[in-house]
Amino acid sequence: MNKEELLHLHMLLVLIRTYSRENFNDEILTERYDSLEISPSQIHKDKMAHKEALFTLGDEILSPIHRRKVPVIQYFHEITSIPVAAEH
Repeated sequence: MNKEELLHLHMLLVLIRTYSRENFNDEILTERYDSLEISPSQIHKDKMAHKEALFTLGDEILSPIHRRKVPVIQYFHEITSIPVAAEH
């Protein structure tokens, strides 16, 4: 992944955090991310700094979701597959 793509993903995660705070009053704790002191607009920072910020923020956004234990819908390919005959 190139730096431009990392910056874009970094910005998207920041927007997700902001959207969640404003629309759901859902406080996502981002202490580790905030301690990195980097934002997507700081394009002068190196690629590895943005990569670390991206993964840290992503982890902090997902942590509350994992704690909620939201049921996961599983898709069983074998059950829903039906053999089909096709003509050539």
